[in-house]
Amino acid sequence: MLPRNTIHRILWRHDLILEDDQHPPALQRFARKQPNELWQMDFKGPKRWPQPVGPLSVLDDHSRYLIALAANGSTRGEPVRRQLEETFQRCGVPDGMLMDHGIPWREQQAPSGYSRLSLWLMRQGIRLHWSGIRHPQTQGKIERFHGSLQRAWRRRGIPAPPHLQTWLDEYRWEHNYVRPHEALDMKTPASVWTPSAKRYDQHPPRWEYPTGAWVLKVDCNGTVEIKKRKWRIGQALAGEYVHVVPAGGRWMIFYCATLVRELDPQIQCSTIVEHWIPGSTSVF
Repeated sequence: MLPRNTIHRILWRHDLILEDDQHPPALQRFARKQPNELWQMDFKGPKRWPQPVGPLSVLDDHSRYLIALAANGSTRGEPVRRQLEETFQRCGVPDGMLMDHGIPWREQQAPSGYSRLSLWLMRQGIRLHWSGIRHPQTQGKIERFHGSLQRAWRRRGIPAPPHLQTWLDEYRWEHNYVRPHEALDMKTPASVWTPSAKRYDQHPPRWEYPTGAWVLKVDCNGTVEIKKRKWRIGQALAGEYVHVVPAGGRWMIFYCATLVRELDPQIQCSTIVEHWIPGSTSVF
């Protein structure tokens, strides 16, 4: 049996679909209920931007408040970490963050896929989520913001590199305090957003799992032993403690608050969990 999408493409190629039915319906719109439950984070594409990498944007999913807009000019982990440290000190720490599979959030050469930056975020107690591969709709709010940002610099012009951050700071203020948003009943993001009560800890203590939780230490080879079998968790987590949660005949492995692995003893499979949580699709 052919998949539904394949049938749709065949009919579309042969002009057998009415114009009103040629595009799939929009996904259900989704937004977190409170500020700082989820921040979306991504780099703007470099098109027409005078740096190799476009600005780093961090957007609150509930209020559309622009937490950060930075002309880093690089996707290297250390500059991004410094920017996020400043952001956490100024705005507090969110419950969760959503990003794509690119650098610096993911390390393609590492067997576990997790970069040093993503592990640092997890140790702050932030629950990390990754968008679907080649599915930008998952980060629809920040994608839409990037479209507005690109239209703004096309109309207004982009300043010389020494003044890029000043331009972005002014645009961020305008976005947060001046421009009303239709999804917020024409309120401004700043009138809806409040700083997070969770404060940033430069040297967080070891994560405390719930009392009585099934906790295992990842050995130097990046594995844990469950029922006399070694399971691959990831070299990046060597020496760290993880929380094992049984679920429907499988074991879900959490590092701090983030789900990092799914173990299936029936098929002897250890899978990296790297997709956005089902049912939480975010459009605009």
